[in-house]
Amino acid sequence: MGDSSNLSGRDHAIELDSSDVLRHIRDEFNIPSKADVSRKTLPSDNSTDADDKAIYLVGNSLGLQPKRTAERIQQYLATWRTQGVQGHFKPLDDSPLPTWLDVDARAAEMIAPIVGGKVSEVAVMQTLTANLHFLMAAFYKPDIQGRHKIILESKAFPSDHYAVETQIRHHGLRPEDSMIALEPPNNEDILPEEYIEFVIDQHASTTAVLLLPGIQYYSGQLLDIPRLTAFARERGIFVIWDLAHAAGNVLLSLHDWNVDAAAWCTYKYINGGPGCIGGLFVHERHAQVEQDGSHNVRLAGWWGNDKTKRFEMRPGFVPVPGAAGFQLSNPSVLDITSLCASLEIFELAGGMAPIRAKSTRLTAYLVSELQKLPANMSAHWQIITPSEQERRGAQVSLLLSDGLLDEVMAGLERRSVLVDERRPNVIRVAPAPLYNTFLDCWKFVNAFKEALGEALDAVGAAKNSTRAV
Repeated sequence: MGDSSNLSGRDHAIELDSSDVLRHIRDEFNIPSKADVSRKTLPSDNSTDADDKAIYLVGNSLGLQPKRTAERIQQYLATWRTQGVQGHFKPLDDSPLPTWLDVDARAAEMIAPIVGGKVSEVAVMQTLTANLHFLMAAFYKPDIQGRHKIILESKAFPSDHYAVETQIRHHGLRPEDSMIALEPPNNEDILPEEYIEFVIDQHASTTAVLLLPGIQYYSGQLLDIPRLTAFARERGIFVIWDLAHAAGNVLLSLHDWNVDAAAWCTYKYINGGPGCIGGLFVHERHAQVEQDGSHNVRLAGWWGNDKTKRFEMRPGFVPVPGAAGFQLSNPSVLDITSLCASLEIFELAGGMAPIRAKSTRLTAYLVSELQKLPANMSAHWQIITPSEQERRGAQVSLLLSDGLLDEVMAGLERRSVLVDERRPNVIRVAPAPLYNTFLDCWKFVNAFKEALGEALDAVGAAKNSTRAV
């Protein structure tokens, strides 16, 4: 790349995009147009001008649709239409899809490298909160005279709180006795690892499970997963990670890090589609099946039964060794077909290493452009996401001054910029490396500058009006 010092901001962003080794991957996705995001009806066709694209920086909430998703789903529908029940067992010579009996195994093969697990340690099943429940049902065995506590963050995604509270109550215990909520010191947004370790040590002898997010959904903080896993396991605590915002976003090595178990969704950075099927990791040490059939007790269902005997319909559950033995019902083939369409793109991109490398550059560029905003605006917003790239993923969370959020979001919407909000005052911006560009980030910063200026003017006018009254 040449000297960029004399380039305009826009031209520099375009130059960065031209040297992006993953720039061709954007063509694999349907990028909504400005007309699409403003309309209230379905579009009549799929054509959009390349310069008429909306700025979509909300892959941390819902990833965009891969173009090949529709093709794969049509192939699935054709199989169902022409083969009926035979689709479970009968491979078709001209179809890229596995039989329905094997569809979950194929998905596990494709997603295991993304989370850094052995294929046998990964299952594609259920949804995130359901999988957290299944993991706690198998591994949370409270003893009120000994280990009965679950440690989680106080600002965890609410569904994690609900799951933990109800698991505790299910065992006849009280959350006020058995749930330890990590409160960030000094009411900050970031949870220092040292503080987490301090709390773990305080409750080590009475704690059964540690449940933490790989990336905190509000602040965008990436926790040190191997460090905290090792620290807790050394104290006899079973460690579960909620990887909703980490899977498909950052490099993960769940097996090598000795993580006990983890769960994630596939509709954010993995682009499986709204409410798509979830993922589960169980380290191989917890998922073995002995020769006599003995195994770790879990909630069981027929799809987790020995695959060679699954259709014999006999009583007596003997699980598939590994995470697949934690499955219950046969999975939605429609869901997995959609998921695998996106996983094909991860393979096309060369896996998580180049994806993460681009992501760190994109987010660093976004932050650097934000820091160039006028000084007179700096009192009204701040970045609460850690500045170190090893402590964040794609997401950057912007904390606004009180009373600005609605006006800023409305201003961004008028400019066809899609991000998301977390009340009362946070905007989350997440450039997804598979389809977002440096130019997207540059356009966002300019739109944010304009929207923030309008919001400040509106708030100032409202205050002046109040004084006049």
